[in-house]
Amino acid sequence: MKNIRAAADYIKSRGVEDAKIGIVLGTGLGNLALQIDAEEVIDYSDIPNFPVSTVESHSGKLIYGNLNGKKVLAMQGRFHYYEGYSGQEITFPIRVMKLLGIEKLLISNAAGTVNPNFKKGELMLIDDHINMLPDNPLRGKNLDELGPRFPDMSQPYNKEMNNMLHEIAKEKGITLHEGVYTPVAGPNLETRAEYRYLRTIGTDAVGMSTVPEVIVANHMSMPCVAISVLTDECDPDNLQPVSIAEILEIAGRAEKDLTKLYMGLIGRI
Repeated sequence: MKNIRAAADYIKSRGVEDAKIGIVLGTGLGNLALQIDAEEVIDYSDIPNFPVSTVESHSGKLIYGNLNGKKVLAMQGRFHYYEGYSGQEITFPIRVMKLLGIEKLLISNAAGTVNPNFKKGELMLIDDHINMLPDNPLRGKNLDELGPRFPDMSQPYNKEMNNMLHEIAKEKGITLHEGVYTPVAGPNLETRAEYRYLRTIGTDAVGMSTVPEVIVANHMSMPCVAISVLTDECDPDNLQPVSIAEILEIAGRAEKDLTKLYMGLIGRI
């Protein structure tokens, strides 16, 4: 708690106040930040106790400003288990957001579609998840002032905001699937047998992030939503090699629709 408070106090000292909506921008999805009328941009490396992004496609900046008439605080780049961070380190910024007054959390990621009915370049609204990461951000002593020892996860993604996103997608003619997301440790992509297994257990999209942040948001009673940009098709019977450059290129193209959805949602909440 001491480290979380120190980080929050520093961010407040930079003029960050009154933001109620937090945003986490995933791999190749940093351009939504360009839509923010920024009042303050803070490098992660300047914030006490904050982790630092080690992935090239994650800028590592905290952006505070106005987006569609609301004050927002956006993470341009997140942290992953494969970078060597623990669950608690990955979710440290979400804890800090809570102390800064953030009330709702909007998350994005790039993921591979395991569902043969979903295509790359499309979007998937996450309705539920299967956590296959080997660490849990709530492991260890509970932070009682932030949440309970055993938080409920019967509805980890906020139904009201999910319904709003479906409405916005329909209004704007955007394909928005809904499904189950499974995070794995990474950083390697999966084998054919692993994709078959993931499909068998009920996975629609697979990635390497998001769920730790969702667990911590639920622990702190912070309603959240998450959208996956589907960047590759993971058909084990016709699996083709995929490069990170291709994933980033597809994420960049699909982000236009993601931006429309989240800007529309921000305007309604």
